[in-house]
Amino acid sequence: MSNQEDFLVELGTEELPPKALLKLATAFKDGIAAGLLEANLASGEAFVYAAPRRLAVVVKDLQTRQQDTKVQKRGPAVAAAYDDSGNPTKAALGFARSCGVEVADLERMATDKGEWLVCNIEQTGQSAEQLLPAIIEKSLATLPVPKRMRWGDSDVEFVRPVHWLLVMLGNDVVPATLLGLTSGRLTRGHRFHHPDEITIGKAADYADVLKNTGKVIADFAERRQLIESGVNRVAKEAGGNALVDAALLDEVTALVEWPVPVAGNFDQEFLELPSEVLITTMKDNQKYFPLFDSQDNLMARFITVSNIDSADMSQVITGNEVVIRPRLADAMFFWNQDRKKPLADHSDTLKNVVFQSKLGSVYEKTVRIESLAVDIAAQIGADIDHTRRAAKLSKCDLMTEMVGEFASTQGVMGEYYAKLEGEPAEVSTALREQYLPRYADDQLASTRVGQSLAIADRLDTLVGIFGIGQKPTGVKDPYALRRLSLAVLRTMIECDLPLDVEALLKKAAALHGNSVDADKCVPEVFEFMLERLRAYYTGQGVLPQVFDSVVAVRPTAALDFDKRVKAVTEFMQLPEAESLSAANKRINNILKKNPPPGGISINESLFENDVEATLHRSMSAAVSEVEPLFASGDYASALKSLAQLREPVDAFFDEVMVMTDDEAQRNNRLALLSELQRMFSHVADIGGLQG
Repeated sequence: MSNQEDFLVELGTEELPPKALLKLATAFKDGIAAGLLEANLASGEAFVYAAPRRLAVVVKDLQTRQQDTKVQKRGPAVAAAYDDSGNPTKAALGFARSCGVEVADLERMATDKGEWLVCNIEQTGQSAEQLLPAIIEKSLATLPVPKRMRWGDSDVEFVRPVHWLLVMLGNDVVPATLLGLTSGRLTRGHRFHHPDEITIGKAADYADVLKNTGKVIADFAERRQLIESGVNRVAKEAGGNALVDAALLDEVTALVEWPVPVAGNFDQEFLELPSEVLITTMKDNQKYFPLFDSQDNLMARFITVSNIDSADMSQVITGNEVVIRPRLADAMFFWNQDRKKPLADHSDTLKNVVFQSKLGSVYEKTVRIESLAVDIAAQIGADIDHTRRAAKLSKCDLMTEMVGEFASTQGVMGEYYAKLEGEPAEVSTALREQYLPRYADDQLASTRVGQSLAIADRLDTLVGIFGIGQKPTGVKDPYALRRLSLAVLRTMIECDLPLDVEALLKKAAALHGNSVDADKCVPEVFEFMLERLRAYYTGQGVLPQVFDSVVAVRPTAALDFDKRVKAVTEFMQLPEAESLSAANKRINNILKKNPPPGGISINESLFENDVEATLHRSMSAAVSEVEPLFASGDYASALKSLAQLREPVDAFFDEVMVMTDDEAQRNNRLALLSELQRMFSHVADIGGLQG
């Protein structure tokens, strides 16, 4: 072998879980890279390959042997290594023995703390061939597999049964035994197009041989791009535009090795169904891409990605059309059945559905949501009657046949059924909007009734789950409380809702009655939501010290918090910001150690010089200017106005001794600083911007 060779490892398996494939492959590559780094084996770029029946990594230009290294081991001090007669002591003999040499072979090293015996050892680097099996084994063992399985009578465990193993360095096989398999150079192609074994001559040829001989496109990104472009091409040929959802695209890419997109049809009569139901059926159940016409109307067509390039693709198309028809027929049956019963008639059956064993039924949750949502509606100007009605109906569609079959249509079907029954538009829309946002960047509820419902539902869950001691721990968050918190905060901030989070949490806790300890869970939920708010602003590029400066003054309304964050961010761009921040930090430190006595007010007659008087006059003028700005929440303008205090503040600290021996003057100056601190802390702890 030369000094550098391409390295290949491929693990052949039964079909891997499609939604986990890319994550598994990436983790495999990262584990290999970390192992090579730890082993001091230099390499070039690493490539990951992921297909339904294989995980593989190719590392370019891998160093085939570790560099030889020199290691110096230090032994006992020379003074302790020999006795008075110059004979080696037990310490010297033991050290030499541990190094595998004689005492006479040891060397001496002089330091500023004395002279020591040392042994200089040259370690020969190991070959990559020796090191690679352990590196691969460690990477496989640490893959993020939630549940491993066994097969046959073997004790081997993996995410799916394994069938072959390639480990190659350049042209040569690296001997290894992993997961009960012995390494070789044989892989397998497409299950149907080329089921026979394929010999890989050298690691660098892996992907090309699989594609050209085995009819397998092993590169996930290449396969994904081919599917996306192919789906869009077929859609155009069919006279429509495909809905190419990124998550579905990834899943389909993980299901096929040789993608061939084709278009199929379903009966026009099924277009009477809500489009969301049809799209859900196509995407979730069949892994089809829906088609829309030029007016964005759903067409009675779909695109499926076949895993075979059949000589008669019409048979593939017909097979898919046959499969989807009974699913759509079931949906049509559910649609017709559900409309025979008013949505409100499902309310009582919610009493038999458990929300959480310690928090009661879904019906009881609905009652709590109604009370809290009405409270919120009154504060944000939503129609109270519409909010009350929407809350009563909010969970009724959970008991319909359609939602029972297509869970992801909850809320959507409630909106459809409510519209058909003549409910007010705000009510029916709110039934869908209560679930918005569903994920981090999703749209928010657009109506005040929908916003009231969305916030109330989530706060009820947050307080309830925290109240029964099941708050998230580490990465575990079974009730998605992090997502719920962010949804509440985003709705309040981005929809301009002046709601007090802490007050609403207390209301939600009270509605749970004895099920939760409000004194304990409300502060816990509030702090939890603050951490979600930190993540929200971090994602927007807000500096940590800006967030912390606002947290220090503890605003409890999310919208108010947002205004302060934006104001402080603007303030930091001002030329006066650094000086005023430093001054505020100094003020904080002085007042922390020397708070002014209670009841002390500023006495102008105690000013010793014009600097004190100038600062006081400037502060008084600023107060009259900023008080209305504080009251209206215009914190940015208030801080810009307070920035004018920079010069008198700097002059004060340059020329005035705050902690003078004169008690009356000292207390007067402390009172002056206390007032200055109060003015700035209306917005944030400006001194905290100094870190």
